[in-house]
Amino acid sequence: MVTPAELLEQKRPAVQSSGRSRAWRRFWSYPLSTAGIIGVLFLFAFSFLGPVFYHVDPLAQNITHMLQPPSATHPMGTDDLGRDVLSRLMVGGRSSLEVGFLSAFVAMAFGTLYGMISGLVGGWTDIILMRIVDVLLSIPSLFILLFLDVTFKPSVVLMIFVIASTSWLTVSRIVRGEVLKIKTETYVEAARLAGVGPWRLMLKYLVPNFIGTVLVTTTFSVADSILTIAGLSFLGLGLPPPAPNWGAELSESLNYIFQNSWWLIYPPGILILLSQLSVNFIGDGLRHALETRVD
Repeated sequence: MVTPAELLEQKRPAVQSSGRSRAWRRFWSYPLSTAGIIGVLFLFAFSFLGPVFYHVDPLAQNITHMLQPPSATHPMGTDDLGRDVLSRLMVGGRSSLEVGFLSAFVAMAFGTLYGMISGLVGGWTDIILMRIVDVLLSIPSLFILLFLDVTFKPSVVLMIFVIASTSWLTVSRIVRGEVLKIKTETYVEAARLAGVGPWRLMLKYLVPNFIGTVLVTTTFSVADSILTIAGLSFLGLGLPPPAPNWGAELSESLNYIFQNSWWLIYPPGILILLSQLSVNFIGDGLRHALETRVD
């Protein structure tokens, strides 16, 4: 006699594979998805491959070339210390993208584990864990970010964990809600009766059913993280100088807004805007692909 768990093992892989294939096709058929992917690839190529071909020291100062407009020598001009703007934008993009993507990944990993444990165990464990989340959510995230930022010495690694320290809260609540809904399904109960352990239950039967929602949330968290590091740098609380950063570059450029030094103002602002649009387009494409229902 075939048990419910054995029947589940026989049928679910094909269904999941078919569902993933349809979602993948819907993602690539969505115009904004392609635009977002192209934008992100451009930003990574600009920030990580650009310095390989454009050999200019972003920290080198030359007071005889201060505030020069774009030219053949300096394609994006120079700043108030004679530093090459293009090279600074390239190197500055590294920290922005690293912090943005890695902090969202850390938040996704911790928030997913936290939410799964809370939803799966239930009872007092669920109540206590969720009350902790509620308390942290009641505190404005900007206060937490500022406190951690001024308490510890800023670095790329620190900024990743500082931003992740507030981003995981939303992920955990979403995952907990999904787990509470999924764990009452028949196939989960059948897996429990078949003796499936809690870790295997989470990884094989729970995660595949809510990972799409988590990916969409994480994608939007990437955009928020990039904007957060830019905002902190704009306020002078990001990575310490002389390390370049898009937010810091934009902040410094405002001192010359009335001197027609447009090459200092527009490029960092456009790159920040492009990163926001590109990542949000990808998130919108994932949501379109994963939430579309085919009758």
